[in-house]
Amino acid sequence: MDDMVTETYDESYDDGDTLGGRITRARDLAGLTVEDAASRIGVTDETLAEWESDRSEPRANKIMILAGVLGVSPAWLISGAGEAPQSPGISIAVDEMSGEINRLRELALQITTCVETLESRLVTLTKAAND
Repeated sequence: MDDMVTETYDESYDDGDTLGGRITRARDLAGLTVEDAASRIGVTDETLAEWESDRSEPRANKIMILAGVLGVSPAWLISGAGEAPQSPGISIAVDEMSGEINRLRELALQITTCVETLESRLVTLTKAAND
């Protein structure tokens, strides 16, 4: 089958956390309590707590629901592969820094234009003074 894609597991994806640790991290970053998340997933608080503490693991269908509720990919939950969720605070800080960098680039262009204008005027004045 030519259109079949074969993926291999790359250990560089391993974030060093467990499935339970990733569930907890994603739930915390989603701003959900154990009770809220368990209710949305359709399990008891105790079941979710067992998953988070690695005392048991969710079935495949619950992994899919978990991923949707927590806003992460199933692959990341299972293996740490792909993009990990980030704190909203980090995203805001990154956006702010990007904006500041863009503002500084604009200022740098304006400074360059001003320097070039001053250099041109200096050349004109120097020629006029020498004549």
